[in-house]
Amino acid sequence: MGSDQVTRLGELETVVTRRLPAILNEVRDQLVEQHPDYAAFLTEELAEIVTASAGFVRRLINLAEQPDEDLPELGSGVEQVVFEEIGRTQYRQGRRVTSLLSAYRVGARVAWRHVSEAALDLEVPAELFASLATTVFALVDQLSESSLKGYLQEQSDAVRMRERLRDELTELLLSDRADGAAVQAAALRAEWRLPRSAAVVLVEDENQLGRELVARLDDTCLRLRRPGQLVTIVPDPGGPGRRAWLARALRGGGAVVGATVPVDRLPASLRIAEVTARLRRDRLLSDDPVFADEHLDAIIVHRDDRLLEVLRKRALAPLDDLNDSSRDRLQTTLRSWLLHLGDRKAVAEDLHIHPQTVSYRLGRLHELFGPALDDPDARATLLLALAWGPPGGQSDLE
Repeated sequence: MGSDQVTRLGELETVVTRRLPAILNEVRDQLVEQHPDYAAFLTEELAEIVTASAGFVRRLINLAEQPDEDLPELGSGVEQVVFEEIGRTQYRQGRRVTSLLSAYRVGARVAWRHVSEAALDLEVPAELFASLATTVFALVDQLSESSLKGYLQEQSDAVRMRERLRDELTELLLSDRADGAAVQAAALRAEWRLPRSAAVVLVEDENQLGRELVARLDDTCLRLRRPGQLVTIVPDPGGPGRRAWLARALRGGGAVVGATVPVDRLPASLRIAEVTARLRRDRLLSDDPVFADEHLDAIIVHRDDRLLEVLRKRALAPLDDLNDSSRDRLQTTLRSWLLHLGDRKAVAEDLHIHPQTVSYRLGRLHELFGPALDDPDARATLLLALAWGPPGGQSDLE
């Protein structure tokens, strides 16, 4: 580059630096309507921004002096650090990154108009003018990218922190060690409004569709991965329209919705949901999704299958000496008779057998059970033993 061109660029730096207050004031005026915060910042910090901008102009001119070289990346430059922090601050203050980038574009347009006017007045050669334009807008792009990078990094960090805090809150809510003060503090940190009531939703970890459906629930829900299952806490499931919404949102995903309980009793909802999920796996419940509060009888009976099996063996002991075929027929008849409150015609229709066959079988049952069939308490125990299949879902009645 010739000495004359160097001299002109030096003069250009002097002119543009002298114009900096006017440039920044014009940028401020253009930002007032759409970006008042940035305009106020320019007003309050004008002196410092003028000083910083003078250094930027000097760097800009130096880069324009080397038109054949690629523009340097700002990977380790002060500019990247500063503009990344601007992007981070933008996110922390809850502002959109698009408004920041828009403000950059306004500043670039105003600055380039002043720079180009000065360059034309000084008769800067065309190749230098083009180099200057390329440098200005390329650097603005790089600085914009730095701010966008900082914004996205801060957003990612915030999301990770929020998810960690929500996981901690979920673990606390599902534990038996949570007290009200600890839960309140954890909810505040996780920015989660504590509801009056909630329910636990369970989906098996291997159920991809179920996991996707749960992931689509609104952001008021807390989610936590546990070995073999995805646990979700749904606030206020009993609110207006919430149950229908849950049924639609989870349909087809094999989900189990635990009982609705006060928030401090969520461990109980989890235990109920776990029993319900086991009954669904054993095919004793087939709804999709399964709402536990619609099957409390089955849950109570099957909460401990070992006890149910002991009850079945004791209650049905009079049938032990029969062969499998006879035992199955009499159990089926006894169950139908109990369910139909002793209506023999209804039993015959239910089992598709002749009424005389019903009478014969009932006579045989009275022989085997004796007066127990006339005892209301004994009949209740027999109905409990016969109304649900044994553990594993393979009922003797099938």
